[in-house]
Amino acid sequence: MAKPLATCAVLLFSALPLSAQTSTQPHPIILHAARLLNVKTGEILKPGEILVEGERITEVGSSVKHPAGAEVIDLGDRTLLPGLIDAHIHLFLHPGAEDLQTVQESVPQRTITATLAARDDLMAGFTAERDMGTEGAGSADTAVRDAINEGRIPGPRLRISGNAVNILGGHEDAINYNPAQHVLPNADYANNADELIAVMRQQFKEGADFIKIYETGADSIKDGRLSTPFQYTESQLEAAVKEAARLGRHVAVHATGEPGTLYAAQAGVVSIDHEDQLSDETMRLMKEKQIFAVPTFTIFEYFAEHASSPRQSAHEHQILDLKVQEFKKQIAAGVAMAVGSDVGPFPHGTQAREFVLMVQYGMSPLAVLQADLLHGAKLLGWDGQIGSLEAGYFADVIAVPGDPTKDVSVLQNVSFVMKGGVVYRK
Repeated sequence: MAKPLATCAVLLFSALPLSAQTSTQPHPIILHAARLLNVKTGEILKPGEILVEGERITEVGSSVKHPAGAEVIDLGDRTLLPGLIDAHIHLFLHPGAEDLQTVQESVPQRTITATLAARDDLMAGFTAERDMGTEGAGSADTAVRDAINEGRIPGPRLRISGNAVNILGGHEDAINYNPAQHVLPNADYANNADELIAVMRQQFKEGADFIKIYETGADSIKDGRLSTPFQYTESQLEAAVKEAARLGRHVAVHATGEPGTLYAAQAGVVSIDHEDQLSDETMRLMKEKQIFAVPTFTIFEYFAEHASSPRQSAHEHQILDLKVQEFKKQIAAGVAMAVGSDVGPFPHGTQAREFVLMVQYGMSPLAVLQADLLHGAKLLGWDGQIGSLEAGYFADVIAVPGDPTKDVSVLQNVSFVMKGGVVYRK
């Protein structure tokens, strides 16, 4: 049944930042809570206060100065911490048949979906994200990012990649459809280094912040081991990395296993996402070159629990089990982690599950928080701007019950969201 117009107006109105709803001029804001997390040291300050002036933090401590006319927001028995970062999302996807979405839904329809997803992620406390491909919607993410930056729609700070890049017949090509229908792929074709560079230049022209390349797939299990074909050679990936570096940009790869993960590390990509399997040499190179691993456990769990058949579920669980074993080796080897959920095929706004799984599989709560906030800020190119509650940083602040350094699951219950000094949830 259609919602009454008045109800629709209320829903639209409530999605706006509170400052837009009240139309007041910016004024100093003091956030007060029982606790405040210093993510760099792991120290919990009791109580905690933050002075926000404009879009940035100007003072942090147990007690900060209270300028005349300042608004005090008392968040009570909660912990203040930096806004969360998701380094692997898909705004243009929603739960359902992922391949059919890109065939049946128009780009305008999918852009509306992305706009709503951005709002849901922000309201869940994710104030910065990296969109790892529009899955066939081209550069429509440019419009979403720019609308957020201009304050026209609510959403996180975004780094976007447009369409990902893939070889003909590769992991994200339209396979197993009637060839006469000429179903389009979910990524842009590039079959050699020259084509890679041409595609990248077009994507940068259309607004991409970085390039996402599919380096491996499809995955299979053979004799209890992961097997996945590579898509680009090391020299081809190196050409892509050099072209991105020419413009001060980066290349990130979808790469689940060897030898593709090794080729990516040799080429010097900024992150290897999924990394179900990393050799000793790959891990050594990642440490040496400061390449981040982004495990994305939540999507693997979701696929295992929502498989189309018992056989498919068993296959997905087998991959997840292997992934967990490898993750423990990666932690022991000192590979730098960032936090990304691959949200999109599962509902936006629920991806804080990733923190819980990374702790469950071997990291401490503080280590996961530091991976998310400190490594995430560096991965997204906002190091020194977000990811910590410090004077001069953007006022991206959330509040949660309890102590996230003891129970990271509290990140699934964000009750306050501020981004750039604007309160979006209170």
